[in-house]
Amino acid sequence: MTTPPFDVPRLVIAAPSSGSGKTTVATGLMAAFSERGLAVSPHKAGPDYIDPGYHALATGRPGRNLDAFMCGPELIAPLFAHGAAGCDLAVVEGVMGLYDGAAGRGELASTAHVAKLLRAPVVLVVDASSQSRSVAALVHGFASFDPQVRLGGVILNKVGSDRHEEMLREALEETGTPVLGVLRRAPQVSAPSRHLGLVPVAERRRDALDSVTALAEQVRQGCDLEALMALARSAPPLACEAWAPEQALLPHPAAHPASPAFEARGPGLSPGFGKGRGGGPVVAVAGGAAFTFSYAEHAELLTAAGAEVVTFDPLRDEKLPEGTAGLVIGGGFPEVYAPELSANEPLRKAVAAFAADGGPVAAECAGLLYLGRSLDGKPMCGVLDADARMSERLTLGYREAVAVSDSVLAATGTRLRGHEFHRTVIEPGAGAAPAWGFTHPERRVEGFVEHGVHASYLHTHWAGEPSVALRFAEAAAARR
Repeated sequence: MTTPPFDVPRLVIAAPSSGSGKTTVATGLMAAFSERGLAVSPHKAGPDYIDPGYHALATGRPGRNLDAFMCGPELIAPLFAHGAAGCDLAVVEGVMGLYDGAAGRGELASTAHVAKLLRAPVVLVVDASSQSRSVAALVHGFASFDPQVRLGGVILNKVGSDRHEEMLREALEETGTPVLGVLRRAPQVSAPSRHLGLVPVAERRRDALDSVTALAEQVRQGCDLEALMALARSAPPLACEAWAPEQALLPHPAAHPASPAFEARGPGLSPGFGKGRGGGPVVAVAGGAAFTFSYAEHAELLTAAGAEVVTFDPLRDEKLPEGTAGLVIGGGFPEVYAPELSANEPLRKAVAAFAADGGPVAAECAGLLYLGRSLDGKPMCGVLDADARMSERLTLGYREAVAVSDSVLAATGTRLRGHEFHRTVIEPGAGAAPAWGFTHPERRVEGFVEHGVHASYLHTHWAGEPSVALRFAEAAAARR
């Protein structure tokens, strides 16, 4: 059977380093092209949850991550095709510097790696605020470092004056790399940030919309949109099948040799699964300003497994959604909202009662903190015998993990890859079993498994191990 070509114009927005203006340019381009009436598919390389929120605001479509470490290189093109289906243009914002990837793994999960997997041209955003002719050496180095990466042009950011722009353009003429845009210093359109990056859209929607509108105007005035669209159209077709959650849930033991959750499952799904919304168990997913970290594919996989996904806001809702049979509490910023979360005592008690009754609960990072006894001295749900507090130390990086306890998410021995990103520490009591054993880059156990609760600092992308979603949906169905 021949794999059909997938032909959507696409660009990867990269930079020599973090802080160069990738988010400014990528979000501005998404908004500017959307304002022209194009259907723009927004993507983000790497594990970041916050930038996709701005992308979604700019395009009206879900921001989707393309993480070659957590999902595997083989899924990057299919996941891209899934998100970009039916669109006129796809824009992929890179991560860190163009060639920065998973530590000690070469190009794995770098922007360059994703660009090669997508056969997409790269636009390099250069912070030119402190250089003139040296920009030519920098761009030449990035263009020639890997011949398989096609550097299609440069956007100069933070340019100070007409004379500064003239010097930069003259220097880049020597490299033969087109200048596709010039953006002047404009601090008024920057988004506020704090200890883990930009402030999420959900916390500042009105101001965020104004910022995105200003970014679109800045990009429209400073960039050659016609040339950028022509570059995007020059990307060759991709030979891949689009990822589909229903297909991902089918058992593929050969593709998941280390995953007992798949291997133990027979030739098909459990009866009743795959019917979609309306008749399945209700899986309540925490949202709102305090819990903004989620991947769109998680809800899609749960829905494909037969669950009815319903979002609730722990800051505002005083009870769980009607009929809740499973509870997912993802990442976010509970430390910022600890007083408000603590003040919602009715919901804290409802969560504690659900967990005490054996209800399946999956909690990641912020969810882990919310399930604990306290956070910075403020009472939380008390599901776990643990207290959490803010710290000065940032814990950040990819992790390779193996499930060391049977849980509602994974059978013992299931292997997957994830990501840690937090500035809190947790002091556990006794009783719960660990959730994960980390095998790389360090060996340690982490998280909690107790009754129907699986709680951990580890962020995971379920598209990389769909058995997680299926196992959780089945636990919710069994409870109902």
